[in-house]
Amino acid sequence: MTLAMLSRKDFYCALGVGLVTSLILSAISVPMFLTGISPLPKPPSLAFAETLLGTSQPMPVGLLFHVAYVTAWSVVFVTLFRDRLSFRRAAALALVLWLVALVVFFPFVGWGFLGLAVGPKLIVGALVPHVLFAIVLWASCRIAFGAPAAPAS
Repeated sequence: MTLAMLSRKDFYCALGVGLVTSLILSAISVPMFLTGISPLPKPPSLAFAETLLGTSQPMPVGLLFHVAYVTAWSVVFVTLFRDRLSFRRAAALALVLWLVALVVFFPFVGWGFLGLAVGPKLIVGALVPHVLFAIVLWASCRIAFGAPAAPAS
């Protein structure tokens, strides 16, 4: 795995991919929290913001954290795999981020290891948005950067 030196155009495309990905995921997840469908007690980005800042925060602050986080990981994905932006790689990134959420992030916000202080539903409840992240990230990259080049035979 090597870091690609992104051109200015590719860097801005990667930022755009991240913004689009974060906005699509927000459009899906915010209604799930507002209607109580999500098993998570609150949006993870909001829980992170509140823990980090030490006080209750409004939903827009959590959304800003979400947009920054998703955009940053999208740029990292493009930087690492610029010429190899496959669904398999997007899914691998999503899986790693899901595991980090369960083992590092959930304990940090007070939900316990694997979210078990809240309940076992958090494990699957956190997996679903990460699967959606992989799909939307991959599709956004396909639109922004095109299909990966076929290997030379």
